[in-house]
Amino acid sequence: MRAQRFQDKVAVVTGGNSGIGLGVAKAYAQEGAQVVITGRNEKTLEAAAKEIGDGTLAIRSDAARVADIDDAMTKIKERFGRIDALFVNAGVAKLLPFEQITEHLFDETVDINMKGVFFTVQKAIPLMSKGSAIVLNASINAHLGMPGTSVYGATKAAVVNMAKTLSAELLERGIRVNAVSPGPITSSLLRDGPREKIQETKDWIQSQVPIKRFGTPEEIAAGVLYLTSPESAFVLGAELIIDGGMATL
Repeated sequence: MRAQRFQDKVAVVTGGNSGIGLGVAKAYAQEGAQVVITGRNEKTLEAAAKEIGDGTLAIRSDAARVADIDDAMTKIKERFGRIDALFVNAGVAKLLPFEQITEHLFDETVDINMKGVFFTVQKAIPLMSKGSAIVLNASINAHLGMPGTSVYGATKAAVVNMAKTLSAELLERGIRVNAVSPGPITSSLLRDGPREKIQETKDWIQSQVPIKRFGTPEEIAAGVLYLTSPESAFVLGAELIIDGGMATL
């Protein structure tokens, strides 16, 4: 039987309608939390809410739009009045060679992965009190010089830094901020394109992981829940790399 570390707590997961975000939202629900998810796609939000369980609040919200973030926080306040655990997960990864990056792709990536993270935390703070915790979803691409990730990697490096600077900013309020940096995860990679090319790319990525497999959303969820639980009360401004050794070995 699972521990109920989040019984009667309110957990918010941005981008909780698929992939890592959905895995984390389900884990919170299984440990007793009242769960809020946000996302841009109405259909996947509805499907995710059903999968997470009764009482899940699903809010259509674009992480690149500060007005949408404001609106989401207003709805959370009206429904629950507070946030105990916040996983800032919404992000985008469009990987292209450096010379093919357009201004539109650059702006979209920065708006979601950097601006969205910053203002999500800023707008959530009034609903958070001493003892609450925030986890930002970064990536091992913050550390690796991998071709095709110039913009994505830069934004994720910024997220790692934000975990440190925002933790220092919020120290006096008793709100902890940490980051997780996942490696390749089964549910969130390589969905579009020719099947043979996708499989070839997956095989190459897997060969780069020391334990020779992709991670799962559940493995990332374990780290996120730890970092937002009382067990990690002495952990702040830290980055937990969960990558099968890809960036660390």
